[in-house]
Amino acid sequence: MSDSERDCGDCTQPRTAVTEAEVEALVRGICFKTGPPTALGVEVEWLVHELHAPQRLPVSPERLDAAYAALRPLRLNSALTVEPGGQLELSSPPAASLLECVGTVCADLDAVRTVLRENGLALAGFGSDPWHPPRRFLHSPRYDAMELCLDRGGPAGRGMMCTSASVQVCVDAGYEEPGPLGLGRRWWLAHHLGAVLVAAFANSPLLGREPTGWVSTRQLLWMEIDAGRTGAPALNGDPRAAWARHVLDAPVMCVRRDDAPWEVPEGLTFREWTRSGGSRPPAEVGRPPTEDDLAYHITTLFPPVRPRGHLELRMIDAQPGDDGWIVPLAVTAALFDDPQAAETAYRAVKPLAERAGDGPAPHNPLWLDAARHGLADPELREAAEVCFAAALDALPRLGATREITAAVAAFRERYVLRGRCPADDLLDRLRGGTDLLGSRPRATGGSVTSPAAHGEDSRT
Repeated sequence: MSDSERDCGDCTQPRTAVTEAEVEALVRGICFKTGPPTALGVEVEWLVHELHAPQRLPVSPERLDAAYAALRPLRLNSALTVEPGGQLELSSPPAASLLECVGTVCADLDAVRTVLRENGLALAGFGSDPWHPPRRFLHSPRYDAMELCLDRGGPAGRGMMCTSASVQVCVDAGYEEPGPLGLGRRWWLAHHLGAVLVAAFANSPLLGREPTGWVSTRQLLWMEIDAGRTGAPALNGDPRAAWARHVLDAPVMCVRRDDAPWEVPEGLTFREWTRSGGSRPPAEVGRPPTEDDLAYHITTLFPPVRPRGHLELRMIDAQPGDDGWIVPLAVTAALFDDPQAAETAYRAVKPLAERAGDGPAPHNPLWLDAARHGLADPELREAAEVCFAAALDALPRLGATREITAAVAAFRERYVLRGRCPADDLLDRLRGGTDLLGSRPRATGGSVTSPAAHGEDSRT
């Protein structure tokens, strides 16, 4: 959740009530921007821990406050934001190439790590905190309302808010016309390839230092939250129409107030709010929804693929190592933006569609098996092998450096071809009694970017 999501309440939209038909038209217009794929982005989340003793008590709020204050003067190209549990997120600007995206984020991460190290802190790439229970660091009306809303469904919501971290890859929505890079194909591919990405990059098998029985406990947390909040829409038919229906039928998390605590209605969909004008059950919110309320409502929906003009792929666990996040970024970019690799990936995951059934991701059997078993699942492993081979073939065509390609090849060798994922390393360390942050040498022996890439201005 970025600052743009948190600050939406400050938008200066006209406070004119919107009708159901206007909502549908607005959602169709703003959530899918079609055209040739030309931009790429990544949002990298990290847990923050004590530099020398991460397994001890979590970092105190006072120390986090001091460290984050020291980060504010940094001049970064990426947006630096803080998540509810104190996690840090870097969100790149749209980049014109994979190399540009990697170079921008690497340079920004180097600057952030330097300041944190001076404050005795470090970043860790885990999909969920393996040591500490949820504890909220940020207190604001948005997160107070979110916690109250999600608590109604159990403890998973607090875990998602405060102890999870991910690598979110952003790709363009694609062409209006059919084809490997068309909107309809990319929307479908994201929801089926997404299960393969969950399995290949699963990196959260522990809670409270104990195995959960899932290689991606982070994904399990999302599954345990209401499907209306975290589920995908139906994939049959036009993506715009399906997403508009989903937005209208999703539960309203909160109704913002300027001079009172935000209301957290129970059982009120946005469609019902538009029809009732806020004056009829199931919740009396006192006013009809506005265009601003719609924009805010969309930020409270967390499906595995969220259309925001572009497609935001939200299913990948945070990765180990300083540069581990680059591999899922590179693989995803190759499989979406290279026409040949996109066609290969589509054919590789097509047999998985029957297994997914009609249920929305991530609440269907395919995604459940991906989060539980990772690449120990034979069908997911087979699809991953084909997709990684296609990505490796495509990366030079996308202008990837030898170092980036070598990092993907090393990951394929270490995990995909062996039916493993990073979570298996954590479980091995736990069984061996070693540090969960055990040293992990870079596969390429150095930085995966060139000096020129670090100095390159990013396109905004």
